[in-house]
Amino acid sequence: MAKTGYRGTIKAALGFSAEEDAHKLRKAMKGLGTDEDAIIDILVNRNLSQRQQIVITYKSTIGRDLIADLKSELSGNFEKVIVGLMTPITLYDVQELNRAMKGAGTDEGCLIEILASRSGEEIRHINETYKRQYGTTLEKDIHSDTSSMFRRVLVSLATGNRDEGYHVDEDRARQDAQCLYEAGEKKVGTNEEQFVTILCSRNRNHLLKVFDEYKRITKKDITESIKSEMSGDLEDVLLAVVKCVRNKHAYFAERLYYSMKGLGTNDDTLIRVMVSRCEIDMLDIKHEFKRMYGKSLHSFIQGDTSGDYRKALLLLCGGED
Repeated sequence: MAKTGYRGTIKAALGFSAEEDAHKLRKAMKGLGTDEDAIIDILVNRNLSQRQQIVITYKSTIGRDLIADLKSELSGNFEKVIVGLMTPITLYDVQELNRAMKGAGTDEGCLIEILASRSGEEIRHINETYKRQYGTTLEKDIHSDTSSMFRRVLVSLATGNRDEGYHVDEDRARQDAQCLYEAGEKKVGTNEEQFVTILCSRNRNHLLKVFDEYKRITKKDITESIKSEMSGDLEDVLLAVVKCVRNKHAYFAERLYYSMKGLGTNDDTLIRVMVSRCEIDMLDIKHEFKRMYGKSLHSFIQGDTSGDYRKALLLLCGGED
């Protein structure tokens, strides 16, 4: 999807004064009760760079920690959105990855979403920040928290070592497609390793060619084969890789849709995608959402959330269109 220019919904506020915002925030949280509207009005309408300036100015002019104050005044999903917005994007990814693995149970969907969708450079920054933040490596934590071939895919993605060039070797693409056919559809049982090697290391243009060749050979889409050959977390992660290669914005739109569809809301997914993409490509995600589901993302959020949480998310969504 060749779009140029800024594709986020949250932009820098004009006439910005970090000092003014810091004092307004303190006023909103001082005394009995909290003025949530004032907090939304300031923090959801500033970009990340401006929010970071507010954090520094709040400490230097008021002598208090803004994040600590926000955490003590807010709660639930609204707190998660606001604190998420205050966090530098790489650190936010790192915290989400760590949250997905610590304690009882694992949030496999979160691990898959972040590791399958970030660029090699983003993954490398995540690894550095993870080590600094937690004193251990992302790979080590993935190892201790996941198992078998699913673990191997995540470890492979977590190296950030995918070829990021643009070159397509037609012969090699045909060979890769044939390899995938022989590793799955053609035989009893599946050589999962071949799928992992090809899907996790080749560049995007090359893989798009492989998928075309695969369809020519098998008369099936690669996603159909993954669904019939794999199951569980391994199926989910390989499908996510294919979807991100084809159209990352559509992948995030699907994540948002299923976070709100059916009984209950998967708030963690909804918050993570809205917070992490609002200054990157939310305009494109909204466009794909409308195209895929025939309704706007705005209307879905409107019908599925409530209160201050809804207000904040609707602002991150950037309007009805």
